Amino acid sequence: MPENTKDNQIKQAPASMSFGGGDRRRRDNRPPRAPEEKQFDERTLHIDRVARVVMGGRRFRFRALVVVGDHKGRVGVGISKGADVSTAVSKASEVAKKKMIKVALYKDTLPHEVETKVGGARVLLKPASAGTGLIAGGAVRSVLEVTGVANALSKSLGSSNQVNIAYATVDALAQLVPAKDWVTKASKAGSQQKTATSKQPEPKKATTKKPVASKPKVTKPAAKTTKTSTKGKK
Repeated sequence: MPENTKDNQIKQAPASMSFGGGDRRRRDNRPPRAPEEKQFDERTLHIDRVARVVMGGRRFRFRALVVVGDHKGRVGVGISKGADVSTAVSKASEVAKKKMIKVALYKDTLPHEVETKVGGARVLLKPASAGTGLIAGGAVRSVLEVTGVANALSKSLGSSNQVNIAYATVDALAQLVPAKDWVTKASKAGSQQKTATSKQPEPKKATTKKPVASKPKVTKPAAKTTKTSTKGKK
C-alpha cells in the first residue's frame, strides 16, 4: 500500500483541478468567450492637459484627439475633454464615430490631388503609384492609415497644430471625387450632344382632315327700291 502522503494526493488529483496553471475552466463547463473583434481602428493622436480658472484656483482636465477608421474608406476625427485620460479618449472616440465620412478611394490611393486649409494648417495630398507607400507623418499619416490609403504623398504647409492638421486631412479626403464623376472634355461633349438631341423638335404626325359637308347656299330676294323723282318746284 502506497503511503498517503501529500505528493501522492497531488498526483491523484483530477484533471479539472489545477495548481498554479493548467486547464482553468468555468464551473458550468461553458467554453471561454472569444475576444470580440474591433470594427474600427481607434488611434489617439494627441493628449493635452487644459486648465479652467475658477473661483479659488484652477481646474485641470484632459483633452484627447482621436481618429477612427475601418481601413475601407470610412474615417472620422473627434476631440473631447474628461476628468482623466481614459474618459477623454472614450468620449473622443464616440464623437469620431458619429462624424465618420465615406472617402472615394482608387486602388489603395487617392483619385486626384487635393489641398485644404483649416485654421492655420494647410495640407496637400497627392496620389502615388503602387509600392510607394505613405509619405506622410504625424496626424496625416494616422488619418490616411485608418482610412485605408496605402500609397500617397502628403505635405503639411502651414501650422503644426495637430488638431487643425487632423481636421484639414479629413476635410481633404471629403473633397475627393471619384473618376466617374469627373467633368472632362469628353463628358462635356457627351452632355452637350445629349442636350442638343433632346431639344430637337419631334416630327409632326400627318393628320387626314375629314371632308366637311358644304351647306346649300340660300339666295335672298333682292329688295325693291323705289325711286323718288325730285323735281324743282316753282
